[in-house]
Amino acid sequence: MKVDKSLIKGNTKLLVLSIIESGNKYGYEIIKELEAKSYGTFVLKEGTLYPILHGLEKDELIKSAVYMMESNKSRKYYKITKKGRVSLYNMKKEWFEFSAKVNLIVGKESTISL
Repeated sequence: MKVDKSLIKGNTKLLVLSIIESGNKYGYEIIKELEAKSYGTFVLKEGTLYPILHGLEKDELIKSAVYMMESNKSRKYYKITKKGRVSLYNMKKEWFEFSAKVNLIVGKESTISL
């Protein structure tokens, strides 16, 4: 099912931090994991992801480090900070509260009638 991009746009920080929370990740890895975990619903392009990562880094919610790979290429990995974990906790709390209230109004998926 295709999801309205405006629903995703307001939650990209939550989604990206949730992916990074499980361990250090590089950009393409974040894109692929987000797509896989959402069964193809959330597909970010690099031009969308990197400004999000830069903003999270500027806000000190993540930090990055560049590592040299065996292929002699460098790769930038992102890691969630303590401040980022606190922020993610608050975002998740807000999300669960919000989605619970929306579900009270619109009902559960099983009650959809066309």
